[in-house]
Amino acid sequence: MENYSVHIPVVAICPMRGAADHRAEMTSQLLLGEPVEVIDEQKGEWLLVRSLHDGYEGWCQKVQLAKVSGDLPQLAGYEQGKTGMVNVNGQPIIIMKGTPVYQGSIKAGPYQLEFPLRDIDDPVGLMPNDALVKKHAMDYLNSSYLWGGRSVYGIDCSGLTQMVYRQLGVALLRDAQMQAAEGESVGFLQEARCGDLAFFDEPDGRITHVGILLNEQEIIHSSGVVRIDPIDHEGIIHRELGKRTHKLRVIKRYW
Repeated sequence: MENYSVHIPVVAICPMRGAADHRAEMTSQLLLGEPVEVIDEQKGEWLLVRSLHDGYEGWCQKVQLAKVSGDLPQLAGYEQGKTGMVNVNGQPIIIMKGTPVYQGSIKAGPYQLEFPLRDIDDPVGLMPNDALVKKHAMDYLNSSYLWGGRSVYGIDCSGLTQMVYRQLGVALLRDAQMQAAEGESVGFLQEARCGDLAFFDEPDGRITHVGILLNEQEIIHSSGVVRIDPIDHEGIIHRELGKRTHKLRVIKRYW
């Protein structure tokens, strides 16, 4: 296998685009310190990278990434607050909830990343439970919907589920259709429990939306903003408008 070089973003949020162009669609985002492998660097100021977290590929600005020297230190967990702080070359950078927090410093190209000591209430490996699901999901409440977003400043539906789940120690793929291919099916909404994912489809059968069930009657999802709406066996009902917005396709469980 070709020996790919491991890079990390040295900015708080690094857009991933569908093509090597600032005008191209943003398909996802990388958060500071998330490792990627470079698979193509033949596009001038752009690098084609693959996330080591979920295998997602996209083009990133070369200046926003740096090659890691040696091995990454051990992962302590993920940023617990809506925002936190990391020092890059002695200068503070505000990082987003869910950003990886390491137990040591990282040398990457001309950059030195230092992770100030902090309490990680939910260390890697903690068993998911109802309280943790709600704690992490609620931190994104009222965040704006952003196609490709993965932060409290803007997040899409599958970004929300992926980021909440990663803080529960469960790795999900990036897009709703990919996530729906994993997990175990739950037969009826009445059998659902907090943390199950509900998926919704279009008339042509394509799964295009996902949310996190808080119980058998409520779901938190990113639609306009991250919001909590009622759900029944047919789908989501907009709490304020009283109209049905998404048709339920399947419910999946991952732990």
